[in-house]
Amino acid sequence: MLDNLQKIKIEKPVDKIIGQIKSLIYNGEIKPGDKLPSERALADHLGIGRSHVREAILKLEFYGILKTYPQNGTFVSGIGIVALEELISNVLNLEEHDFTSLVETRILLEKQAAYLAAMRRTNADIASISNALRAYEKKTKNGQQAVEEDLLFHIKIAEASKNNVLKSLMMIITPDIVKNYINLNVCDDLNFNKTLKEHQAILESIINQDSEGASNAMALHLKDVSEFSENVKYINHEMIKK
Repeated sequence: MLDNLQKIKIEKPVDKIIGQIKSLIYNGEIKPGDKLPSERALADHLGIGRSHVREAILKLEFYGILKTYPQNGTFVSGIGIVALEELISNVLNLEEHDFTSLVETRILLEKQAAYLAAMRRTNADIASISNALRAYEKKTKNGQQAVEEDLLFHIKIAEASKNNVLKSLMMIITPDIVKNYINLNVCDDLNFNKTLKEHQAILESIINQDSEGASNAMALHLKDVSEFSENVKYINHEMIKK
């Protein structure tokens, strides 16, 4: 009997917003190239916080469905109604980001970010990365969880890469990474002193403009998290089998 029952999916505000935009496109009330109302206007009309509207817009921008132009507003992509409907359906049908996929994506992005940061960093970048590292060290030495400080260190490296697309991708996946790190208690399994030394090695390579060294140091730093994610994937797979 259980095999014939479907899991109940609780729809999030963001998905509801995306679903309504899809309906408006389907009904012809929004056409390719049309401008959307402002975030504030949408939030007021829908009776929800602007953060939900902003997240929905960012999600649709990421998949090329919307495009925001500074000073001009947000517009529906001009790729055609059929393509838009298919894209939005795909976005709504995507499963929750699984931890393993996030880690895989993070490793690809961060190795390249470290490589480029070592090539392009400025003195100001070195100062920003160093400040983030000190904040992480201070919090961990006080026995506090420092997930956000850890990720800030990595975001500063992405900024130093001078690749805005790479940085944007990091910013998109960061909220899900923070949530998963906390929910899965990743930091309980990692040694803070070891992590600190790895951070210092990455920073040293960036200071020395050693791109290969920075990329390799980043890969080594993320090895434990990668192995942890594989264990989580295995555990989840075994639970599904049962």
